[in-house]
Formats: sequence, C-alpha cells, structure tokens
Amino acid sequence: MVLAGTFNDWQTDASMMTKDEGGHWNAKLDLPPGRYEYKFVVDGQWCCEPGCQASAECPQCVPNDFGTMNRVIDVT
Repeated sequence: MVLAGTFNDWQTDASMMTKDEGGHWNAKLDLPPGRYEYKFVVDGQWCCEPGCQASAECPQCVPNDFGTMNRVIDVT
C-alpha cells in the first residue's frame, strides 16, 4: 500500500506504507504545518480509504478535480 498526496506530488512510489504486527498500515512523514490532501493506492487502485466509501458527508474528505474524493489532514 502506498500513501500519495499533495505532500509528495501524488507520486505512487514515494511513500510506501508498512504493516505492523497488529495488521495496521503505517507511514511516517515529516510534514511542515499545512493542509494536505491524500489517497491510498492499493494494488494500483486509488482509494480514499481502504474498505470505506468516501462521500461529501465525510468531514475528512474533500472533492477533487476528477469527480472523486480525497482525504484531508491539517498538520499543526
């Protein structure tokens, strides 16, 4: 699984995630304060969150230019 977003120019090979012993996926990024949009790339497929349908009702999602949703995080 890969984490791609505005923090790495949406590169699908820049932020590989690792699975811990509990089965959770992790990626550690050092980001300056700001708002970042991101998606996961699972087996070559882009998704807002694995196993979750992103929608406009999701407070952590924003629409993108492709008609789908991106996750968003504010780093302070």
